[in-house]
Amino acid sequence: MSRVIIIGAGGVGNVVAKKCAQNDAVFSEVLIATRTVSKADKIVAEIRQHLPSSDTEFTTASVDADSVPALVALFSAFKPELVINVALPYQDLTIMDACLECGVHYLDTANYEPLDVAKFEYSWQWAYRQRFEQAGLMALLGCGFDPGATNVFTAHHAKHHFREIHDLDIVDCNNGDHGKAFATNFNPEINIREITANGRYWQDGAWVETRPLEISQDIYYPKVATRKSFVLYHEELESLVINFPTIKRARFWMTFGESYIRHLGVLEGIGMTSIVPIEFRGQQVAPIEFLKAVLPAPESLAANYTGQTCIGVQARGIGFDGNEKVHFVYNVCDHAETYREVQAQGVSYTTGVPAMIGAALMLRGVWKRAGVYNVEEFDPDPFIAAMNRWGLPVDELPGIQLVRD
Repeated sequence: MSRVIIIGAGGVGNVVAKKCAQNDAVFSEVLIATRTVSKADKIVAEIRQHLPSSDTEFTTASVDADSVPALVALFSAFKPELVINVALPYQDLTIMDACLECGVHYLDTANYEPLDVAKFEYSWQWAYRQRFEQAGLMALLGCGFDPGATNVFTAHHAKHHFREIHDLDIVDCNNGDHGKAFATNFNPEINIREITANGRYWQDGAWVETRPLEISQDIYYPKVATRKSFVLYHEELESLVINFPTIKRARFWMTFGESYIRHLGVLEGIGMTSIVPIEFRGQQVAPIEFLKAVLPAPESLAANYTGQTCIGVQARGIGFDGNEKVHFVYNVCDHAETYREVQAQGVSYTTGVPAMIGAALMLRGVWKRAGVYNVEEFDPDPFIAAMNRWGLPVDELPGIQLVRD
């Protein structure tokens, strides 16, 4: 039984909290902390309505996650064993600093991004390794779905199917419909920064840079659809090519509909996706921050969302029998089913459930080691078993190449 703080009360924070309530054998007390405490209060009210038999005790608090002193004061008062960070990626380092000061373990779902530079990589957080080791604390990075479950799927490939992985393709399809002309499935600011940046993939020991959405192909997503998918850079590639050095090529693919791309092109063309502040009525405002304010909040899409997501990892290489093989590990998640269960759309669900699972594995001592780690550095078997238990069933498709060269 453990005390945990969840920082963030958006769509993912909602899922994490409700899955913690379902897993009350591990999570005894949970504090949801966010800048706007009414959002956390709403989550707690829904837990009491929909999960009345849960023994997890919930409280809420307001906190400025940009402020280390404010975080330290909160951690010192509540005394959590673990902090689950599902706030903005800009706040990763302040939360890690506060965890170090208070002796608290740390978990997040997305790596650090500077506020003023459209760049995301693990270097800033990996630099904390020695400090966490010396403090006897663990920080688990990128424990959502992608990154997170996709890293676990890669480790599963390496443990159970391949002597050497040569080609790795991570594929992410959202074949859902929320009925809006244009909306993003997670934080609009982070989502748009990611998509409008240049793409990158790993090839023969070096990164190859591409223009945004330059490379595409139609990919069949089992049980869902065939969808046009685009190469973009995603953070798990950075750690996977280090931890699995036999990989010769690693790519990340994501689906985008024609309407989404058309709207995004217009917004980019008129400067609305820029992160460079402009002066407006005497204030400095980044256009993308204004755009975020007028777009639908991702959690507001949940009630009317239909369709499925399919996220998986295709590996090709040499099997344990010495022969070439291809294998696909994946999950399909239904938006309407996740709304019925936790009042969330599927993209929030697929991120929030793995965060709860990673936290539970840390708290139970199954995954526990001082330092800073990515999830593929641990045994994938208990994580996949927990995915099957907690709402993200894992399927495997051997011998069929879904992603072409």
